[in-house]
Amino acid sequence: MTSASSADQVDESPTSHVTAEHPGVNELFAVLAYGEVAAFYRLTDEARMAPDLRGRISMASMAAAEMIHYELLRDALESRGVDVVTAMSRYAAALENYHRLTMPSTWLEALVKTYVGDALAADLYLEIADSLPDEVADVVRAALSETGHSQFVVAEVRAAVTASGKQRSRLALWSRRLFGEAITQAQYLLADHDELVDLLISGAGGLSQLSSFFERLQHTHDRRMRELGLS
Repeated sequence: MTSASSADQVDESPTSHVTAEHPGVNELFAVLAYGEVAAFYRLTDEARMAPDLRGRISMASMAAAEMIHYELLRDALESRGVDVVTAMSRYAAALENYHRLTMPSTWLEALVKTYVGDALAADLYLEIADSLPDEVADVVRAALSETGHSQFVVAEVRAAVTASGKQRSRLALWSRRLFGEAITQAQYLLADHDELVDLLISGAGGLSQLSSFFERLQHTHDRRMRELGLS
């Protein structure tokens, strides 16, 4: 394989061999669909941790948006002749393990996980989407679109960490833990699903670019920590 350092090689799209019929597309839709269902139940549970009605409503609204995204992915899979429940079940163990290992114990930890942890998964899938045909990439981007509630999370966390250095230290440590677990679980998931690996390699510009891909995840994670006042 030749280096991708020249201008011509950088401009050459790595997606020319990736079509909408690639077997990894169904797998990508399936893991995203299960992620949306899992997020719905998690956010519904965590809404009970909110200290006031405003927080419960905001978290419940985010949960409702997850189900809208799930329905989009379900429809996309069904249009491809794939049963969504059967396809999703292959990813249940990996995603539930991540959530088990990152169970928040406080309302603020739940908010940080919603803003930072979930966004890391979105970064990975959006990078894969860049290698896909438009009709497939559009589904992925729509399913991962902002729900309009992120500013609520930022405001709540920033207010808390501004008022308490102890909270800032605790939540900064929690954010770093979320990043580490997300990367570890993503690697486990990819190790078991070759079709997703192929899509990721295409999106990252080749196997040699995977290290820079994970560096980009770190950079976006660091940016989100700054937005929350945790760095």
